[in-house]
Amino acid sequence: MNQFLTHSGLYTDFYELTMAQGYFRAGKANKQASFDYFFRKLPFGGGYVIHAGLSDLLAYLTEMKFTSDDLHYLKNQRFQEDFLDYLEQFCFTGNVHAMREGEVVFPNEPVLRVDAPIIEAQIIETVVLNILNFESLIATKASRIRSACGKRSFMDFGLRRAHGWGGLQASKAAMIGGADSTSNVLCGKLYEVPVAGTQAHSWIESYDSELEAFHAFASLYPDLCILVVDTYDTLRSGIPNAIQVAKAMEEKGFHMAGIRLDSGDFVTLSKKVREMLDKAGLGYVRIVASNQLDEYEIERLLSQNAPVDSFGVGTSLVTGDPDGALDGVYKMSSFDDQPRIKISESADKILLPGKKQVFRSVDITGCFMEDLIVLEDEVTAQNDSAGKETLLSPVVTKGSVCFAEYKLTEISAYCMERLSKLPDKLKKLTVSGSYPVRLSKKLETLKKSMVNTILQNIHEKD
Repeated sequence: MNQFLTHSGLYTDFYELTMAQGYFRAGKANKQASFDYFFRKLPFGGGYVIHAGLSDLLAYLTEMKFTSDDLHYLKNQRFQEDFLDYLEQFCFTGNVHAMREGEVVFPNEPVLRVDAPIIEAQIIETVVLNILNFESLIATKASRIRSACGKRSFMDFGLRRAHGWGGLQASKAAMIGGADSTSNVLCGKLYEVPVAGTQAHSWIESYDSELEAFHAFASLYPDLCILVVDTYDTLRSGIPNAIQVAKAMEEKGFHMAGIRLDSGDFVTLSKKVREMLDKAGLGYVRIVASNQLDEYEIERLLSQNAPVDSFGVGTSLVTGDPDGALDGVYKMSSFDDQPRIKISESADKILLPGKKQVFRSVDITGCFMEDLIVLEDEVTAQNDSAGKETLLSPVVTKGSVCFAEYKLTEISAYCMERLSKLPDKLKKLTVSGSYPVRLSKKLETLKKSMVNTILQNIHEKD
């Protein structure tokens, strides 16, 4: 769990608490409600989203509380004493159904469902969106970079460009989406994932000569020596000096791991660098590239046969460039055991009423064919159907986590396995068409009926 993510109930928007007090004062505190988390638009012009952030969200839900300091602050914000007394005893007691972290998900289908007393379900809206939207965006970006790299490795180098302490969640999400390692040491410790790094130009500048700096670094880290070669001149200084150091290492029984290019025309430079290394008998020395890379630039480099063995990706990865945010929403679908719906002049913003489940149809090889959203009372019939996977599973029951939590490496492996079952046309960086997500006839009928009833009532008032 991200140790910097507060468990305070104040980690929410102000209007969640004003509504919560309103429910309390209106005698609705114990009324049950259901909310769905879903998103409407795919980011990056791609064909899917990777569901990430569930483990952080559940850790928050099971620990959230209002401290005495929190309550004192709310009292100064003019919240009433009886409501503050309620919050003093607050803990999440509801149920949560969710798709497994690392799952491949699509627009407009419930990825997570909260069934809880209305106040509890309302107060957690902000943190649900805050965590799931961000981590899912970054995991999806990482999966696209992973796809562009093919069998070549890529490292998360984004911590210094991340948005504050969100850098820890970004690195975690990057690992889910397919990064092989991260420069984020805290992420490595907390989640037991590989950490990696080379050296900065400041190391080279701290010595009187580039060659002296290289020798010093190699003597300290002979088993994992990667030298940044563009401090002064890549081809006339960096690579010749790196070759000299590599030969000296060979005499001592060591092999240089690689060199890093951090500027310039990577296609031209990498080809010339590879030629120089190979000519010196250093075919084993890998070439690492970093600096303003994204999936499109990596795809371009490899399409021009740039002999780069590994990529360090930072800014575009941890900021979700160019989208910046996933448009996930959290909407009520049921209240007091009755389906609820929000309608809109935009057809794509009309919500799906009632408690729901999502099934995924797969072919005989396990490849995804389509998803079907059904009402909860249709689940038994769907479970009897062959070739269908149930996607929403209980993860919290009566406020307690009720499933075996996975290590980050296991979540990432699951993500890769699920992506392998996605139709190839949806794995491309830019896709045409979309994955089919259908509604059951019963859900479609309920939706239409509720919309028509609301519109009829409005028309009668006119």
